[in-house]
Amino acid sequence: MKKEALLVFQKNPLKGKVKSRLAATVGEEVALDIYQFLVEQTFKAVRGIDQAVLVFFSDFIPEENQNPNQVMKIQQGNDLGEKMKNAFEEAFFLGFHKVVIIGTDCPDLTSDLLCQSFEQLDQTDLVIGPAGDGGYYLLGMKSTHPFLFEDIEWSTSQVFSQTLAAAKKNNLSFGQLPVLHDIDEEEDWKRFITQHPSYGNLSGYHH
Repeated sequence: MKKEALLVFQKNPLKGKVKSRLAATVGEEVALDIYQFLVEQTFKAVRGIDQAVLVFFSDFIPEENQNPNQVMKIQQGNDLGEKMKNAFEEAFFLGFHKVVIIGTDCPDLTSDLLCQSFEQLDQTDLVIGPAGDGGYYLLGMKSTHPFLFEDIEWSTSQVFSQTLAAAKKNNLSFGQLPVLHDIDEEEDWKRFITQHPSYGNLSGYHH
C-alpha cells in the first residue's frame, strides 16, 4: 500500500451551495461554473502525483464520475476544523505515514507543489501552503495534531497565523510553500483571469 495520501476536500457542486461570496456579486449560475472549473483545475494537479487520493465530499458521494483510483468519503464534523481533523485521523488510522490536505479553491496549485509538500515532510513535522487571504490552501503532517484545528477562527484572515502559532507553541517544525490565492470573491477571480486571460470567457463572465 502507498504510505502517502492526499486528501481533497470538495463541496458537492450544487447551485446555491458553492462559492456564496462569489455568487453574491456574479450570481449563483456563474459561481457554480467557476467552482466546477476550480475543481477541474485541482484534479489536473492531483493526476500528476503518485500518492493515494482520498476525496472527502461535503454532503454525498456522487454516483457519476467515480474514479477507480480515488477513495470517496464524506466529511464528518461540525465545522471545517473538526472535519479536517477527523479526515487526518482517518487517514493515519488507515496506515498512511504522510498526509496532505487541500481544498478545491486554488487554481494555481500544481503537481510540483503537491510533490514538494510530501518531500518537505521528510525534514519537518508540518508543511503549510499560505493563501493570500490569510488562510492556507494546503496542510500536511506525519501524525495527528488536534490542536492545529482547535480555537482557529475559520474563514478569516487569522487562520494561517493562528495555525502557525499553535505549531510553534507545541514545538512542531514546519516548512512553507509559496503563497497562492484562493478564489472566494469576485476580486479574486478578476485577479486570476487577468493573470490567465485564456480563462476570461469562462461561463460568459466578462471583466
